[in-house]
Amino acid sequence: MNHFYVWKFDRWKRWLVVLLFALFTATFVWFERDGGLSVFSTNEPVALTKGNANESNIALTFNISWGEEKVFEILEQLEEEQVQATFFLSGEWVERHPDIVESIAEGEHEIGMLGYSYRSYLDQEIDEVRQDLIQAREAFETLNFEDVNLLRTPNGHFNTEIIELAEEMDFEVIHWNVNSNDWNNPGTDVIVDNIMKETTNGDILLMHASDSAKQTANALNTILPGLKNKEFQFVSISELINQTQAEPELVE
Repeated sequence: MNHFYVWKFDRWKRWLVVLLFALFTATFVWFERDGGLSVFSTNEPVALTKGNANESNIALTFNISWGEEKVFEILEQLEEEQVQATFFLSGEWVERHPDIVESIAEGEHEIGMLGYSYRSYLDQEIDEVRQDLIQAREAFETLNFEDVNLLRTPNGHFNTEIIELAEEMDFEVIHWNVNSNDWNNPGTDVIVDNIMKETTNGDILLMHASDSAKQTANALNTILPGLKNKEFQFVSISELINQTQAEPELVE
């Protein structure tokens, strides 16, 4: 009989341990989902894909790798709506269009790097990626943009090794979590819907200001005032990073 009671007590203790562990795990997941816990404590290489989900700030970003026409329409609309954006520029494009780079900076928009030759880093050896980043940095420094440390990899392609290299070179890799797909020219209404239906607090929005994105400017006529009406606040990527409890995307 004594053995029976000991067995029951030991089994009860085991169930209590399991219950407490399950409760802890559920609490952690809930807090992380709602932005209650910061995951910056991880030592894993990360790319920022979203800001604080508890804040109404969002970051509007544009990629430019070629062309010189569409960007001016976009800059005019941003100025008219008093919206600050972050532009990711390829080094080759910067070398060809230094005057446009100056116009972007004069509009008080943030400038980030899109590599140099805009070729997927996953198609290159890591030493080639390193050289591409060095060449891109030199292109920006030639124009006296010496503190550009925001990096968006070409096509958004990266892996752990690429992120580690970027961090070693003092870059912060920036991804996105709302894709307008404007580069595909699916129609103005589709671009508007892609942004307006998907955007939530802390999001990083991907759009393009290359000449290939022929419908982006028209879509912004609706998107910019529409997001304002939803009480979103446009901020730069750096401001989004500075918010506490941001949620970086873990690279597997």
